[in-house]
Amino acid sequence: MTQAPARRRADRRQHDREIVSLAIPAFGALVAEPLFLMADTAIVGHLGTAQLAGLGVASALLMTGVSVFVFLAYATTAAVARRVGAGDLQAAIRQGMDGIWLALLLGAAVIAVALPTAPALVELFGASDAAAPYATTYLRISTLGIPAMLVVLAATGLLRGLQDTRTPLYVAVAGFVANGALNAGLVYGADLGVAGSAWGTVIAQCGMAAVYLVVVLRGARKHGASLRPDVAGIRASAQAGVPLLVRTLSLRAVLLIATAVAARLGDADIAAHQIILSLWSLLAFALDAIAIAGQAIIGRYLGAGDTQGARDACRRMVEWGIAVGVVLGILVALTRPAFLPLFTSDSAVKDAALPALLIVALSQPISGIVFVLDGVLMGAGDGPYLAWAMLLTLAVFTPVALLVPVLGGGLTALWATMTLMMTVRMLTLWVRTRSGRWIVTGASR
Repeated sequence: MTQAPARRRADRRQHDREIVSLAIPAFGALVAEPLFLMADTAIVGHLGTAQLAGLGVASALLMTGVSVFVFLAYATTAAVARRVGAGDLQAAIRQGMDGIWLALLLGAAVIAVALPTAPALVELFGASDAAAPYATTYLRISTLGIPAMLVVLAATGLLRGLQDTRTPLYVAVAGFVANGALNAGLVYGADLGVAGSAWGTVIAQCGMAAVYLVVVLRGARKHGASLRPDVAGIRASAQAGVPLLVRTLSLRAVLLIATAVAARLGDADIAAHQIILSLWSLLAFALDAIAIAGQAIIGRYLGAGDTQGARDACRRMVEWGIAVGVVLGILVALTRPAFLPLFTSDSAVKDAALPALLIVALSQPISGIVFVLDGVLMGAGDGPYLAWAMLLTLAVFTPVALLVPVLGGGLTALWATMTLMMTVRMLTLWVRTRSGRWIVTGASR
């Protein structure tokens, strides 16, 4: 009788050690992009409200161009971790190399589409006449860094699947420091304004991609994995990513709709929305660090055929997600007045952001559950369900968000609608994990 509770406590401690050892370094890598954006926001915000509003529209479009391909990281992590669990390191690295080649091809395609259409995209999302030129400039320059960003995603996914989240941490820290220094120097020192901020981010991203490639190529040579592009492997990586692409497109549609609604509320509201969205992204990635650990751990357990280990790890990560969400919510609620002056001196922007930030704070425990369960199902390779669940969430969110300008409530009402969106996601993910249908063992799903 006494052995069972002792065994459970030992298993929980083991799961805690695995989660912490993977999640803490993963947090540093995950927050690289929102930290880049927050640095850009802080620097550009002091140039003026029009510049900050332009950055808000452009960054939403840019993040969409990159984030729709987040499957390069997530699907790669799950697939590589399964092969690690099955004991085939050569196949695991080959899987990651296919993802990197796919990233380069997709990056070139995005540049070809985004450069000529930048002005039309900015106009589509409701930028004012004052903000539109800044948005177009930032978007066109930053688009040139998209191939490097996608290579970073794919290489990060490979390393996570190999249970290595420390290397991405080191690269992310170096990239963030370089980005901040380059932005400050180019915006103020070289007097390039918004263009300087965009160029600084592009240079930093290219440097990060170069470091990742060196690390991955060394690992490939060590384990005898081929470096040449494999058409069949690239095609298989793309096919495996389609459901996650649908899921991510639906999520990005939610964020773009929210930005478009905020833009139509006025320049002060879109500027405030940009500040809040930067913080929300940082909080989301902080919670997603636990989910990244989950992807690697769940994939490894399922690859090794350990279904009970996968279930226990899922349960423990949900507990972590709730606890971290509560802590983050309290921090946001308490630091709101001190946080806003870092990004703007405009009182209208502060007044719009302050109550909306309270909504963000209250929703963090829900977000904790959502991001963890999302990561668990990704680690299991349950992409088709994630796609359908996110399409349902988009269908619920869209009409409610579009009513905000009509019914009133401003930015606070818009972020209450965002909380509704997260609640729907939580319910759909909870139903799936309770069913157990996500548990499929073997080196591939």
